Amino acid sequence: MASAQTSSPAHPGPGLGLRERKKIQTRQAIRRAAYRLFEKQGYDATPVDQIAEAADVSPSTVFRYFPTKEDIVLTDEYDPVMEAAVRARPAEESPVEAIRHGVREALQHIIDTDIVELRQRTKLVREVPALRGRSAEGQAESAVMLCGVLAERTGRPEDDLEVRVVIAAVLGAMQEAMMHWVDRGQTEDLAGLIDRTLDVLGRGLTL
Repeated sequence: MASAQTSSPAHPGPGLGLRERKKIQTRQAIRRAAYRLFEKQGYDATPVDQIAEAADVSPSTVFRYFPTKEDIVLTDEYDPVMEAAVRARPAEESPVEAIRHGVREALQHIIDTDIVELRQRTKLVREVPALRGRSAEGQAESAVMLCGVLAERTGRPEDDLEVRVVIAAVLGAMQEAMMHWVDRGQTEDLAGLIDRTLDVLGRGLTL
């Protein structure tokens, strides 16, 4: 769920202007072409000019939307979904429970709408060292966002140590669950796996 950069919503909607819809469609075309080539010949063996040709755009257009090849994989629209899900949790719910349930709901939305891309993304992050390194940057950005939301619910400052520890634990656990999913061939029920993961945090890390 973490990314090196967050872009506009994944699915063009009626509320967006024509120009914005075209940008989203171009970004999707580039990403889909890249994933097809990565699947066929591998990430490292696929240069950006091939991706551009497959997407029927120029290399400069690819770089306008994705500054690096890593960004094609790591740029996503997940943070706004996760933020909205956490903010929508009941006010009377404890802050930690709000984070747990909000993150779980956001992931279910991603599973329901983008499972194919999620499978491709997580597999590549597991297999390509450059992507693993860059994905940590995206996780840090997600942490800043969630720390802000949790700080609002608790009245604590965003840089409060306990706020940061809670968010780091949730995101770290989610990342580990994703990598476990990949290692098992992506055959397990991902939503159930995330439930198990968050339950471990909920019961205080006891085994």
